[in-house]
Amino acid sequence: MLAIPIIIGQVSQMLMGLTDSVMIGRTGTVPLAASSFGVGVFNVFFIIGVGLLTPIAIFASRSRGEGRHDEAGEFLRHGLFIALVSGVIEFALIVFIGMHLSWFGQPPEVLAAVNPFFQLIGFSLFPVLAYLALRQFAESMGRPWVSMFVMLCGVLLNVFLNWVFIFGHLGAPALGLTGAGISTLISRTLGSAVIFLWLRLDPSMRQAWPQRWLAPISWPRVRRMMGVGLPTSGSLLFEGGAFAAATVMMGWLGAAPLAAHQIAISCAALTFMIALGLSMAVGMRISATAGAGENSRLLPIWLGGAGIGLVISATVTVVFLTFGHAIAGFFIQDPKVVSTATLLLVVAAVFQIFDGSQVINSAALRGLMDVKVPALITFIAYWVIALPLGYLLGVRGPMGAAGIWIGLAAGLAVAAIMLGLRFARLTRRGGVHHP
Repeated sequence: MLAIPIIIGQVSQMLMGLTDSVMIGRTGTVPLAASSFGVGVFNVFFIIGVGLLTPIAIFASRSRGEGRHDEAGEFLRHGLFIALVSGVIEFALIVFIGMHLSWFGQPPEVLAAVNPFFQLIGFSLFPVLAYLALRQFAESMGRPWVSMFVMLCGVLLNVFLNWVFIFGHLGAPALGLTGAGISTLISRTLGSAVIFLWLRLDPSMRQAWPQRWLAPISWPRVRRMMGVGLPTSGSLLFEGGAFAAATVMMGWLGAAPLAAHQIAISCAALTFMIALGLSMAVGMRISATAGAGENSRLLPIWLGGAGIGLVISATVTVVFLTFGHAIAGFFIQDPKVVSTATLLLVVAAVFQIFDGSQVINSAALRGLMDVKVPALITFIAYWVIALPLGYLLGVRGPMGAAGIWIGLAAGLAVAAIMLGLRFARLTRRGGVHHP
């Protein structure tokens, strides 16, 4: 019951990107390829922010398990401070990278179209990181429905604004890809404002809501949060960075493979949100249970989450194998792009189970505050195995786009197995880690 609204919220968040891809695809292959490249680079920064803010859910859940609701509010306040500082640094890097996108070796037509869109979604880091902090706080305090409704409304607003700004309606000019960036920025800004006001006015949150927003920052608390957040960012960055690097390698193969990659990764990311939402619930339950000292319940919580995730992933595998061509054709009419995307969805069907398992195992370990070894595991899985294998098969070898994705699938499999063994080992010992 905790996972359902979180899953809906995560799927809704990804639906915003999926609807962007569908609507941008109506304007042509090059804009779709440019959005794939821009979002791929942006996601590296987004993932860093997600990792840095993950301690809000971990520490707030543990504080709630200990019956210290006021402490949970302090973790929210300090989390928003971390979101602001990291947002400033990351946006400055995005502006710098935007001036040197030629470094990535993408097709000239893609580089000519991408920069305004890239800068707009880069600026949206500020509201999206604030939203992430507030959402994790709400979910850890047992109020996951708030963020779910806000995100659902944000998706509907984004679709409407895309219709206005991409295609030029209601008197607005047809801005194409740039219009999608404007829509994303507006939707994310309003979403973060709405969830803040909602939580501020919710009577059930009064005990945990921070009372002194402008009180001095506790640097020991920030260091404690960063002790979990930095390794978590590293772990997420190794995975997300691998997918971003795969996007860059797709660009080396041409605009059509890059557009096909965007279609397949949008679909895979959408279904991944189900496993991610489930993993967040598992991590919160693990953290709260550890905070309450009920260590005997840790293994059953993990096994329950892993079992549900396996059923969901297997269902998605069947859907991709059965309807892959129809799904790809929904995005774009270019036969070459549809054919390549269909093949990539076959590979995605295979790695769904591994992808779902690794994210659940990783979240369970974060609930135990075990973050350093998982970061090393993800580095090995994605940067020692996945990317080199994908490069050899897809760029140097004869398999093209499918070869790059096979490399990613291999990395996901290694991560899933090693992280699962790590959690089983810790819980057999009854270990609960404190940073």
